[in-house]
Amino acid sequence: MSAGLLELGAAAARAEIDAGRLSAAELFDFYRDRAAADRDADGSGLGCFTWVAAEAPAGARDGSPPLAGVPLAVKDLFCTRGVPSQSGSRILEGYLPPYTATVVSRLAEAGAPLFAKTNQDEFAMGSSTENSGFGPSRNPWDRDRVPGGSSGGSAAAVAAGLAPWALGTDTGGSIRQPAALCGIVGMKPTYGSVSRYGMIAFASSLDQAGPLTRDVGDAALLLLHMVGRDPCDATSLEFPGSLATPTAERLDGVRLGVPGELSGEGIEAGVLDAFNAALEQARGLGAEITGVTLPHAPHALAAYYVIAPAEASSNLARFDGVRYGMRHIDDARPEDLVAMYTRTRHDGFGPEVKRRVMLGTYALSSGYYDAYYGRAQQVRTKIAEDFRAAFEEVDLIVTPTAPTVAFELGEKTGDPLAMYLNDYCTVPMSLAGIPAISIPCGLSEGLPVGIQIAGPAFSDARVLDAAHALEGALGFDGSAALV
Repeated sequence: MSAGLLELGAAAARAEIDAGRLSAAELFDFYRDRAAADRDADGSGLGCFTWVAAEAPAGARDGSPPLAGVPLAVKDLFCTRGVPSQSGSRILEGYLPPYTATVVSRLAEAGAPLFAKTNQDEFAMGSSTENSGFGPSRNPWDRDRVPGGSSGGSAAAVAAGLAPWALGTDTGGSIRQPAALCGIVGMKPTYGSVSRYGMIAFASSLDQAGPLTRDVGDAALLLLHMVGRDPCDATSLEFPGSLATPTAERLDGVRLGVPGELSGEGIEAGVLDAFNAALEQARGLGAEITGVTLPHAPHALAAYYVIAPAEASSNLARFDGVRYGMRHIDDARPEDLVAMYTRTRHDGFGPEVKRRVMLGTYALSSGYYDAYYGRAQQVRTKIAEDFRAAFEEVDLIVTPTAPTVAFELGEKTGDPLAMYLNDYCTVPMSLAGIPAISIPCGLSEGLPVGIQIAGPAFSDARVLDAAHALEGALGFDGSAALV
C-alpha cells in the first residue's frame, strides 16, 4: 500500500482509514519516515523540517473521526508542548513550551496528530525561507530555487509529498505566496476566525493561521476544524455561518473583479499569461469578469512595512535572555544586565529580524509615531474601504498571487526591497483582514504560478467554493514536485 499512499490527498486518506483499507498507524509512519529521511539528508534534502516525531503521539495510532488520524506538519512558530518551537530563530533554539497552540490542539482532538515541525523564515519575517536560523528550505520543483516564505517549509513539504497537509501562518502573504511558488493550495482565513493563542507573534494585528494542502477540498476540511472563538485570544470570533467541503463545479453568475493595480505593472509576463488564461477558464465556467479599482493598493506595501515592523519591535522585546531561550553573558561585564540583553539579541537574532526591529522601533519613537505608524494606519483604513467599495460591485476579487515564479536561492537576499516586492499582491488583503486563497493556475518557465481569490470578511466558504470550481477546470498537475 505504501507506493500508493503518496497519491492520496488528505481527504482521500481519511476515507481509506474510515473504510478500514488503511490504518492511521501506517499513514503516520509513512510520512514520519519520509520527513525524517529528508531531514537527515546531510544537505541534499529540501530542508523542510526542524523536528520530526520519533513515534506517533499516544492515541494517534488508533485514528479518530473526523480527521481519522491523517498526520499534520506544523510551522515552527506554533507552540507545541514538549516539542521544539523555535520560530526559525537561534534565539529560541531548543525551546520547549509548556503548552500547545489552540489551533494545533483543536486539530489533534479532531484526529490530526502532529508528526513534524516545518522550517520558516525567522519569526516569519521573509518571503523565501532563506532567513531561517536553521538553513534555507528548497523548492521541490527546482532545488536551486526558493519555496517562498515565510511558510516555505510547510509549502515545500506538501508539494513534495513529505506531508499530506500542513499549517502555516500568513502576516502579509506567508501562506499564499509559498503556495503559489510551490504549486499547491494555501489559504489565509478572515482575521479573527482562527485563534492566535500559542503562535509566536510577529505582527499581532495581521498574523493568521491557515492550511497548506494539495487541493481546495483538503484546505476546507482542515480549516473547518480550525475556526472558532477561543477565550485565550481576545481577537478571535465565533465564525458566522458554516464551512463545509466545497462542491461547486460552476461559477455561474459569480462576479469576479480584477484590480488593475494588482494585475499589471510589475507582474512577470509569464505569470500574467497564466493568470489571464485562468480568467478565461473562469469565464467558461460562467463567471462575469470585470475590472475594479483599489486606488490605495499601491501604498499597501509601504504601510505594511511600517505597521508590521512596529508590532514586531514590541512583540520581540520579550526575547531578552531572561525568561527563556538563548542567554549570552558578556565575559568582560558578566554582571551587567544591559550587556547581557545586548549580547543575547545580537547573537540570537538574524539580520532581517534586526532590520525590522530597528525600523519598527524608529517608527514608534517619540516625534515619529504620527508621521509613520499613525499615517500607515490611516492608509490601512483606506485600503479596507477600497475593498468594501469594490465588493459592492463584485462578489470576489482575483489577482496573481505573486509577481514572479520561484526565484533562485540567494538572488534577492542582498536587496531587501526586491524581496519585499514578492508580497505586493498579497499584502492588501492582509491589511484589510479579508480571506484569500491561492491555487495553482499553470506554469511559467516550467515553474508554478498561483491565482489569488479574495472575498469580504467571513466569506471564506464562498472563496473556497469558487476556488474549488476553478481548480477543477484548471486541472493543474503537481506530480512533478513529488520526491
